[in-house]
Amino acid sequence: MSEDTAASEPLGLFPLHTVLVPGAALGLRVFERRYLDLVRDCGRQGRGFGVCLIIDGNEAGAPATAAAYGTEAVIEDFGTGDDGLLTLRVRGVRRFHAERVRVRDNGLQVAEVHWCVPEPNEVVRPEHSLLVTLLEHLLEQIGGEHAKAPRSCMDDAAWVGWRLTELLPLSSTQRQALLQMDGPHQRLDHLLTVLP
Repeated sequence: MSEDTAASEPLGLFPLHTVLVPGAALGLRVFERRYLDLVRDCGRQGRGFGVCLIIDGNEAGAPATAAAYGTEAVIEDFGTGDDGLLTLRVRGVRRFHAERVRVRDNGLQVAEVHWCVPEPNEVVRPEHSLLVTLLEHLLEQIGGEHAKAPRSCMDDAAWVGWRLTELLPLSSTQRQALLQMDGPHQRLDHLLTVLP
């Protein structure tokens, strides 16, 4: 995976049993002190935190072993649920590669991360037109925010790949593999191979 050659920077991690991809929204309920502290710090500093797929362990309790590649999550909205817990709506932004993870006293994992090179704006190739048709049908059925996206998004190879990665009934392992791939056309090639 191509990474930005700039120096690494620290990023608090929020390991989950899900894969967050760029452009996708995710709802979270936050109740552990370490993650409440993380959210507070992110709000103060105006930055996001890292969401990584858990490879071994649980979302609550002892620090879990997480995948090395993840996505930065920025907080779009917050509130309080019926149970009194903090609720967040976050959006996936940039992909990263985590290195040298350390665990703070409160159990929060903080990694030195290198940001992945942003993907270029490239047009969907003819061999991937089936995937565009599939995505159009999916969005017609489920609606949601992506169904309201401008028609031009369907020409953007990266956008189509991320939306299919988000919406298709894939395993977390399959989604993680797609997250780690370089380039939108490679991702679309792989999506063609995993279609039922």
